[in-house]
Amino acid sequence: MPRQLNERQQQVLQWVARGCPDGAREGTGHKLSCQALHSRGLVKVSKRQGQWSVALTKASQQYLDHGSHPPEQPRGEDTAPAPQAGIQSSDVAKSKKSGVKAAAPVPVQRTSSPPRKKAKTVTEQLLEELAEAGGRVVKREASGRETEKWPIRVAAARRSGKIPETKELHAGWCNDGYEIRLVDAPAWRLAVQPPAPVPARLTTPHPVVKALQAHPQPMALTKAVQGRAFRLIHALLTATQKLGYTSAFGTAESAPAPHRRRNGPPHFTITAQGQRCDFLVLQEQDRTEHIPTKKELADAEKNSWVRIPRYDTSPAERLRICISGGLRHRAGEWADTAARPLEDQLADIVQEVGLRGQEAERKRLADLEEAHQKRLRWEAVKRQATAEYAEAYRARHLEAQNAAWRRAEGLVEYVGALRLHAESLPLGPAKDEAEAWIAWAKSHVQRLNPLNGSPLMPEIPEPRGEGLKPFMHGLSPYGPTY
Repeated sequence: MPRQLNERQQQVLQWVARGCPDGAREGTGHKLSCQALHSRGLVKVSKRQGQWSVALTKASQQYLDHGSHPPEQPRGEDTAPAPQAGIQSSDVAKSKKSGVKAAAPVPVQRTSSPPRKKAKTVTEQLLEELAEAGGRVVKREASGRETEKWPIRVAAARRSGKIPETKELHAGWCNDGYEIRLVDAPAWRLAVQPPAPVPARLTTPHPVVKALQAHPQPMALTKAVQGRAFRLIHALLTATQKLGYTSAFGTAESAPAPHRRRNGPPHFTITAQGQRCDFLVLQEQDRTEHIPTKKELADAEKNSWVRIPRYDTSPAERLRICISGGLRHRAGEWADTAARPLEDQLADIVQEVGLRGQEAERKRLADLEEAHQKRLRWEAVKRQATAEYAEAYRARHLEAQNAAWRRAEGLVEYVGALRLHAESLPLGPAKDEAEAWIAWAKSHVQRLNPLNGSPLMPEIPEPRGEGLKPFMHGLSPYGPTY
């Protein structure tokens, strides 16, 4: 039983399956991994005329599709007929010497075994399991190593071509294990896009293309690819303009550093339904192993801080279009490949711009609706808070009246006691002053007692922000946006 591949060997096998793209591997470690894969029959390594190459085998395709090595083939049975029973090999030799003709061996009668039923692949088993489980399964294997195989198996299932066109396979880690879901593909992914024809030559270029051509260093592209890049941009801008989108020249003044070129200012922009998408057109780079010069070797030998570059880069004739801004749907980058040049991918880029604009408009409308609902909720809370504020004001007014009445009742008793005391005083100035004081106290008590007038509903004052705040249940009394 062949040993399972480690993580690095799996990554190298995936790299070979993608066609060995440049820039994905550095150093020579991947070549050692390819030798290990070659010894297991998963790849074929060739070194002809000094050129190193690697290719997949049938066994590697089996591993990529199913995440495991192909089953070992049973050894072939011996096709030579068995000698007749009772005749040994030495007897046959003797009969030859004596001239006696040996008896012909009786052929063994073999019964044809029924054809074996073809075993289901891991992809077929997974799709059946998803269908039975309603489109969602979570893998919780007892062994961690077994669970770690599922990302590879899911990737193999996506490449197998057995997933229906109207479905998508989503997978990812969750708290319970590795979650796998089979969901309906969005309608935009199944829609047929009209082509965006690229002119053979530019006779009347788009105004943005004219601005790019007038730039002293157009997009930092070499002369070999500038013409094609302008024609691609013209086709893209023309197709989006027909859909009502607007475009503008970007803010790129110079070429950014190679390691930051994806973060540089845009070469041009396209705006769809208020969503601006920034575009960068980049030239791909070919990388080859660097052959140190004598000077470099001498400098590295002399100074320990000198580092000899491992690779040399040179501009290729392949282009890459990068988009930023808005919510990504299909992709964020499109590049020339052997199977699909950028001319065949422009329709997808046009659709991507439209999808990002639609999502921006959907979000804008959703934000407006959310703000409207938020204001409705705030107004409802404020109305309830105003009612609670009025109730609280009336309750405080009632308690104040009760306190005034109880105070007045106490003062009435005191005024009565004063009157008894004043009657015992002899005639004279002292008694006259006491009578005057009792008269004022009696009138004051009458004014203080709330029952001496008509009891009326208190007038509720207009509540202010801070007065309403205790009844707003955590919301601001000044508005829904505070």
